[in-house]
Parts: sequence; structure tokens; C-alpha cells
Amino acid sequence: MLKLKVNNIDTEVEEGLTVLQACEKAGVEIPKFCYHEKLSIAGNCRMCLVEIEKSPKPIASCAMPAADGMNIKTNTSFVEKARKGVMEFLLANHPLDCPICDQGGECDLQDQSMFYGIDKSRYKENKRAVPEKNMGPLIKTQMTRCIHCTRCIRFATEVAGVPELGAIGRGENMEITTYLEKSMESELSANVIDLCPVGALTSKPYVFEARPWDLKKTETIDVMDAVGSNIRVDTYGWEVKRILPRINEDINEEWISDKTRYACDGLLNQRLDTPFIKYKNGKFDKASWKEVYNIIKEKIKSTESTKICGFTGDLINMETLYMFKEFFNKSLNSKNLESRSNHVYLNPEKRENYLFNSSINGIEESDFIFLIGTNPRFEATILNARIRKSYLKNKTEIISLNNIGDLTYPYKKLEGNIDTIKEIINDQHAVSAKIKEAKKPIIIFGQSALESKFGKYIFESIKFYLIKNKKISDDWNSLNTISENASTVGSLDLGIYKTKDGSNEVLSDLENHKYEIVYLLGQDSLKFKKQNEFIIYQGSHGDEGAEIADVILPGSAYTEQNGYFTNLEGKLQKAYKASYPPGEAKEDWQIINELSEIINNKKIFNDKAELDNSMLNYLNLFKENNLSKKYSELANLSFESEKIIIKDNDYYYSNSIARASKTMSNCRNEKINLKSTGTEG
Repeated sequence: MLKLKVNNIDTEVEEGLTVLQACEKAGVEIPKFCYHEKLSIAGNCRMCLVEIEKSPKPIASCAMPAADGMNIKTNTSFVEKARKGVMEFLLANHPLDCPICDQGGECDLQDQSMFYGIDKSRYKENKRAVPEKNMGPLIKTQMTRCIHCTRCIRFATEVAGVPELGAIGRGENMEITTYLEKSMESELSANVIDLCPVGALTSKPYVFEARPWDLKKTETIDVMDAVGSNIRVDTYGWEVKRILPRINEDINEEWISDKTRYACDGLLNQRLDTPFIKYKNGKFDKASWKEVYNIIKEKIKSTESTKICGFTGDLINMETLYMFKEFFNKSLNSKNLESRSNHVYLNPEKRENYLFNSSINGIEESDFIFLIGTNPRFEATILNARIRKSYLKNKTEIISLNNIGDLTYPYKKLEGNIDTIKEIINDQHAVSAKIKEAKKPIIIFGQSALESKFGKYIFESIKFYLIKNKKISDDWNSLNTISENASTVGSLDLGIYKTKDGSNEVLSDLENHKYEIVYLLGQDSLKFKKQNEFIIYQGSHGDEGAEIADVILPGSAYTEQNGYFTNLEGKLQKAYKASYPPGEAKEDWQIINELSEIINNKKIFNDKAELDNSMLNYLNLFKENNLSKKYSELANLSFESEKIIIKDNDYYYSNSIARASKTMSNCRNEKINLKSTGTEG
């Protein structure tokens, strides 16, 4: 520990900290623009000047290492004069257009100028003018406001791994640009908006929409992927205006993906706001809740319970999933429930079989990563950023069974054949030695590997190889699966599946047209040819599920109801209601409860609190029982030589909300245009 003084108060801090960090540890706030704890030190802005005893001039605290015996002063007239000089310099070329700037009310420069600004500048020269830059459909530029802090450049290079953002020119003539003036080729690009301390980089879809003090702010959870990023939803009335990240060092740090941030405009489009009935002419007509409930009741009463099945979708909270299961078990007397929309292999015997067991934060501790049938850049963008961070921090070796293009970090590519898996488990491959030698290896399975014809062989053989070599233990579990969507782990924890050997029995029966009634709960990904099935669709958007439905029940989106979600590493997090459903739409659990009352004259639960308690008790009991289970060995696993194909991931159209988003559509088109010009690698 270092012993030093901050404003004449004795303080102890850890070794390796800068003067700025030492001051913050002592509870003294230092103004800054270029410094950010997640980025490298630049020392550009000089706003963080402090006085250090025996130093003849002010010191940039962000770049000066703290030393034993230092006497740091942050509130002297000397420091104040120095900071005022820096602020005057920063504002010399600034347009001072706060009334029309979207950063107004959230601007670091605006805040600091209140403390260190002066009423009249000594600079009489003409202000510079910098033309706007094209950075794609997400980032609006006003580069005349730029103070050259270079946060955006360092983020793009260090975190996002796309070094196409940089600076040209020097001094006053320096300009931040993407060189070719095209979109940043990163799914994290819009984080530069949060990092920009002035209004140089702002949100293009949000431009002139609202002021921050007009918005209601709700802290909640993202559902665009299975990571469970912590977010803040800002609403005006019932409209979601923007989504911003919240800090959670264990999950998303302080970043979110572009889809998480901008798919929210899809909440306003293609919404189901009233019940619908499809008539014989194939057209939908509006109906009352009573009408649709009675139609469903008559249909269910005249159908055997074995002929009824249900599928749950991507964005459903756990209370609704639990309610859906109780409805099928108690009201319909049916076990034909499934959360998988494809033939992906599943072994639900032990919870660890479908979790990311090493944890997102644990990626930084890993010394070897092996990717099997996954593209983490598109399947879990924030998780991929952690892998990049691990590579930069620890020089972690990364090997992929497949060539999956640019992951923003270097990796070794293998053939992608299942024969390679056999060689690894038989200790006939170089990867075998790397797994054995590594202290904390991470093996990551993607949905493409599990969806393979021999997904069972791939998963189970590698799992037992890890068990045999003691890479699965209480201290470290190397077995990891990237879940497909936000509801995957929660659905499996609640037992919403039907399988004996890992296959999807309900989907197979559906494809063979063994069911008469199909209840789709927010499920828009099923690929089957409808024949005579009566389809009930409950959801928030008029997407693929609603198109084939006979009856539509308008539900709520994830921002319009309270609910729990379990992320890919098994963490239970609560999402909070930020808005309310449009028109006659209701919360999903309420619809199922009312439908149960219509059919059986009895509600499943009296209120939401009773539902929450019942579900949490079920989960606690499930986890407790699961901990005592041991991995059971599977014998006679067979395979044929087959190349694992990474399925196309339409990143910007991955769910019904994203498909309804105009911004996601613009991003998708931009991506297509980049490929067509040959400028993308």
C-alpha cells in the first residue's frame, strides 16, 4: 500500500494507481474528459490538472503514477487557474450551441464549464468549422463540437476491435473520422455515443426526440440475446425513446450491443393491440376478448389433450413460462410443451449441461478457449468482447473448430469436421494437450454444433473428456453453452421441454401433423407447413407466428411487464415495467390466467405475487435437487464424418421486435451494401 496525502489528508491506496485514481479513492472528484477507466490513458485534455508538492507546474493526474509520500492538492487557486485556462482553450473552437445539442443536460463539458468556465474568452480568432462525417445509421456527428479526447478511437481499437475509426491531421486541424466515411463494422459501435463527453457523437435515431429531464427512467434487463445485459429504459408516455447501458462488471461491464440499444423502436411498430379472429376467407377481423376466449374454449373442449401442444418463444419472462406450464398441466392435462423451435440437442439431466458455467467474468481468467460450432460475435456480442479482452490482457490462445470470419481477435481455425472431435477425445490432436495443460480452459458450444445431426456425440464426448481430465469441478467448470435467446435457460430450468434422448419430440410430432391445436406463446421461429392445425398465437407483434394463427391474443413486450429472466450463465435477474401495453393488449400471465378461468372456472393464481412466489419456490427446489445429481455416463456414442456448418445468423433480424425495428432494418441494409462493395473483410 502507498501512503500519501490528498488535500493534506492522509490516505492509503494500492500500488499501480494513477494520481487521479488515488484522489478518487480518497473521495475527491477530479474533472476529466479523455480519461476512462476501461480505456488506455491518453492524457489529451489536461482537464485533470492537480498540484503536487515540489512540482513547479500542474500535473496531468490521469497519466502520473501515484507514489509513496506524495502530497496532492486539488483545490488550490493554482489548480483552479490552470483548469480555467484549459477550459478556455477547449471552448475556443467550440460552437457553444447547447440549446440545440442533443447532449444537453448530459454533457460533461457543459457541467465542467459551470465550475471552470469564464464569461468572456480572450480568443478573438475565427472558430474552426469541421464538416459532418458519415458514420452510418446509428451515429450522428457534429465534429465542430469535438474536443479531441480520442475516447471513441480508443474504444473502437481496444474494445470493439475495429480500428477503422481514427484521426487525421494535427493540432487544431485534427479530425475524427472512419477514413472512408462508412459505418463502423462493429456490433458495439454505438457505445462511442456514451463515451463522448461532448455532443460531437450523438444518437441518430434519437435526434431531437426528447430531453433527458422529460423521460421516465427504468432500470431493467435486456432480452435481445441471452447475455442479460443490464440496461436503463427511458420512456416518454408509453413510448420507449432510448435504451442505455447500466454498469454490471460481472455481465456487460458498461457496454451494450447496437441491437440492444436500437431495436427499441420496434416496440412501436407492427404491434398487436386487439384480439383477432381469422375467418374462412383467410382475413383477420377484430374481436373482443370474450369472443376469442369462447372460441378457444370450444376448440379445447372438443379436442383430446394428447392432440394439444404448446411452444414458447424467445422473449418470454419466467413468470409467464411458469404460468404457461401450469396451464398446460392443470387446465389442459397436457405434457406437450417445448421451448426449442429447432432440433437442437438437449441433455436437461443436469443444469450445467446448458449453462455457460465458466461465467462471463471468468473468461478473463481463462488461458485457453476452444469454440465449437459458434460465432460469439453475433450470438453473444458482449461475451465476444470479453473473449477479446482476455486475448489482449492474457494473450489467451483461441482455437475454433470452424472458420467463422472476423471475430475481432486472432484465432486458429480447424477443419470443422466431427472427425476432429474424435481425435481430440482420443488424445490424437494438438488441442487435447492444450486442454490438459491449461489451468482454466473454456470449451464453448454453439447452437450450430448442437443442431448438427450428431450433436449428441459432439457434446457428450467432449463433456466426458473434460470430466475425465478433471476440467469440470467445483473450482472451475470448462463446459459452456451459448444459449440461443433470452428465454432459453429459464425455459429449461422450468422444464418446458419433452425429450428422452435429447431430441425435440414435440417438434417432430408437429412436423408429422399429430396435433390439432398448437398454442404459440411469442413463438415466431417455427418452420413447419400448417395443414389443419388450429393455431393460437399470443404475443406482442404481428410476426411469423401471428401470420399463420387462427386466433390472436395481444400480449405485452418485455418493457411492458415485470418479470424474471435467467441469463446464459444461470443468473436470475428481474426486469421491470417501463411502459404499458397498447390498446386492449394485456400482460401475458394475465391472459393465460383468464383463459384458464374461462375453461375450468378457476384461475391458476389469484394475483401476480402468488405467481412469483410459486415460481421462485419451484426454481429453488429445482436448483437444490439438481446440485445433488451427478453426471451419468452415456455409452455407445456413434457418429459419421460430417462437417459442422455454422448456421447463418441474421443478427439484426433475430426476433420479432428487431424485425419490426426501422433502425435494425437500416443497419441490415448498410451491412448488405458494405458486402456488395467489397469493403468488408
